[in-house]
Amino acid sequence: MPPKSWILTDVASDVHLVEFSTGDGDGYTLKKRTLRGGLRESVDVVEIDNGMLRLQLVPTRGMGIHHVTCGDLRLGWTSPVHGPVHPMFVPQDEASGIGWLSGFDEFLVRCGLEYCGAPEWSAAGKLIHPLHGRIANLPAHRVEASYDAGTQEIAVTGVVDEARLFSNKLRLTSTLRTKLGAKSFEITDEITNLSTLPGELELLYHINQGPPLAAPGSRFSAAVQTLVPKDEHAANDIATWRDYPREEHRAELVHFFELAAGENGWTTTMLADPGAARGLALRFDRRQFPLFTLWKNPLPAADGYVTGLEPCINLPHTKGFEKSQGRVAVLAPGETRRFDMTLEVLDSPVAVARTAAEIETLQSRVKPQVFNRPQAGWSP
Repeated sequence: MPPKSWILTDVASDVHLVEFSTGDGDGYTLKKRTLRGGLRESVDVVEIDNGMLRLQLVPTRGMGIHHVTCGDLRLGWTSPVHGPVHPMFVPQDEASGIGWLSGFDEFLVRCGLEYCGAPEWSAAGKLIHPLHGRIANLPAHRVEASYDAGTQEIAVTGVVDEARLFSNKLRLTSTLRTKLGAKSFEITDEITNLSTLPGELELLYHINQGPPLAAPGSRFSAAVQTLVPKDEHAANDIATWRDYPREEHRAELVHFFELAAGENGWTTTMLADPGAARGLALRFDRRQFPLFTLWKNPLPAADGYVTGLEPCINLPHTKGFEKSQGRVAVLAPGETRRFDMTLEVLDSPVAVARTAAEIETLQSRVKPQVFNRPQAGWSP
């Protein structure tokens, strides 16, 4: 039987399904609906239930993922913002440079594409690059879903353009795949330069988790090749970088990494709860993502206790600094770059231990270089 496919949105053909549902009785459901009320007004979501995982994909917000549930475990976090937030309510260009945070409450959000780091101002004080870029607040203009009974694969592909006159013209084509009964899903992103001129690219994936997986006593694991604290505050955490601190009002902790990979070029990271009973595994191609950022925000839960696991092609500093370090990618006219990752729910101590052993095997390939202080080139 050939795969089934459905066009949920296609601006070029003037197609937009307000409501859609399929798959009942086949072991999965795939639904599309439009949220109403509050900051969610007019947000389109695609909901996938593979019989094990339930995912809420948000085409209105750059194909981000608002949350994932597996049984009683929720991947995501409790933000002071209650979304998913429609981009019309996100003041990206406000003078503070951090208006992006007004829409920040997803499990997975992309930062980029033209820039992805800290806000940056001109010498005259004009904001030129707001926090984390624009892709997360741009809607997909084409969304297609499919189901292949032969492989039991469910897929959703969305296309989002970040383009303007006299500037970058980049296209994100993102596909999320999962299979019936799987505790994992894959993301494949392709970014294409639509222009006849070279286009600059910065990219970071903000994968965010709060309690119960990220909580005081939780632990992060990765095969470290190089570890550098972002600043002196993070340097005070270098001996305990794997561990999550108690809830308190203090500044965020940020560490930068180069990670070790296996012969296939892939690496594995893991966040495990305080009892190592459940966790989240993130695997990605180290050749595509040369860098990784770990963000720990230890505020009280009501204010947003959260961690960010962040594969990236550059560090989340100002674009000016990243450019000076040669970390801003340049795509030739028509060039496409691909990015792959897999996320897996670890729902038992056995699964957590298995993933820990996988990371230990990767670590055995290299001797970690851990710096106790910020390093030139890694931070301004």
